[in-house]
Amino acid sequence: MIPLSVAELITVVRGEPHDIPESPPRITGPVVIDSRLAEPGSLFAALPGERVDGHDFAAAAVAAGASAVLAARPVGVPAVVVEDVTAALGALARHTVQGLGTTVVGLTGSAGKTSTKDLIAQLLERTGPTVWTPGSYNNEIGLPLTALRAADTTRFLVLEMGARGIGHIRYLTSLTPPRVGVVLNVGTAHIGEFGGKEAIATAKGELVEALPPAEEGGVAVLNADDPLVRAMAGRTRARVLLFGEDSAADIRAEQVRLTNDGRPAFRLITPTGEAEVTLRLYGAHQVSNALAAAAVAHEAGLTAAAIAEALAASRPLSKWRMEVTERPDGVMVVNDAYNANPDSTRAALRALAAMGGGRRTWAVLGRMAELGEDSFAEHDAIGRLAVRLNVSRLVSVGGREAAWLDAGAKNEGSWGEESVHVSDAAAALALLREELRPGDVVLVKASRAAGLEQVALGILADAPGAADGEGEVAAR
Repeated sequence: MIPLSVAELITVVRGEPHDIPESPPRITGPVVIDSRLAEPGSLFAALPGERVDGHDFAAAAVAAGASAVLAARPVGVPAVVVEDVTAALGALARHTVQGLGTTVVGLTGSAGKTSTKDLIAQLLERTGPTVWTPGSYNNEIGLPLTALRAADTTRFLVLEMGARGIGHIRYLTSLTPPRVGVVLNVGTAHIGEFGGKEAIATAKGELVEALPPAEEGGVAVLNADDPLVRAMAGRTRARVLLFGEDSAADIRAEQVRLTNDGRPAFRLITPTGEAEVTLRLYGAHQVSNALAAAAVAHEAGLTAAAIAEALAASRPLSKWRMEVTERPDGVMVVNDAYNANPDSTRAALRALAAMGGGRRTWAVLGRMAELGEDSFAEHDAIGRLAVRLNVSRLVSVGGREAAWLDAGAKNEGSWGEESVHVSDAAAALALLREELRPGDVVLVKASRAAGLEQVALGILADAPGAADGEGEVAAR
């Protein structure tokens, strides 16, 4: 964070000082919302949560060294009191970014945001200091916290932007105006909240509308393979750079194929040349993500050869997103349990099928949230897809939506032993512990609230020697 005085903080957020000493320490450390992360010079933002109120931990944060607290009411320790702490965080982020010479790269899409953001960050790091969104900190709280990690030396600030309604991305871009905007796709994530893909496209397109005109350096990086995204070219004043497999794409992939273990390989075509790429990531859907990252890297000045080298070395940075780990007995666990929607689940199932290579494959799937009236049809279709892809075993975990997954599989032609419905993660783990064989490949995926990461972690904890430290579990 850019250091600032408490007086400057008061001015930026239009707050009122309470219990501030005559010579308060400067704010030189990070902005945190967890008092356990407070350190000397930090600023603690007291946010109300679902279970706890950050104001109750203000004193602990100051005791740990925080210079001040950003709060909605006096808390008995040095604090700047504002009407809305979240809005104040946004104002502070806007102030910080405006004072930097960094290039802001905004990224949105219905699926693949986090994986692509991780790829972009690893490519841009090769050209200069880069700060990027940790995990999925992509809302009105997470985005300012990420922006506030930027420093005078930061060359690139890569920000994932999520939306659950019209106007959300417009607000985020007002905090950290991007020069480069990337739109990956328009899918069915949160379709129950939006009401349709056209509304989702409207929301995602707010990113390219916020870009500066081409003559001021604005660049819209758009997916040429998605008609709803490609049409956003008419909504921006920025220069348009297309990526995809379409022949009209500026950054494109040719000769796309999968290795024997399910990793994508392709020939990268850019305006500066061509190069062969083999990713460390799994699944054909990662090709589009890699091309989006390549487009941003091209804008940053990297050659085709340098982009290919960086892509080949890139790895997942965020947990539980196609996180592949192999046990000593050959059981491969694909932990993709951070979140799920129909598009990402279809992609994960296809990746599982490709990774099988003759081995038994397991799809442990749970509820996909926020699908509204499309929920039954989407869950049914995923169950049917598992059968069509010849997934060996489908384990549907949870309540009504999981039952729809199971029914879809059985209606498509699966029988009882191939598709089974269990009540919860514990039951799924018990089943796997009883029936897994060395060499099996297990995909675990559901919306975050399902907590299915516990299944993946449990399987890995069962690895031979894991309990006594003699075994070794290899991340791939």
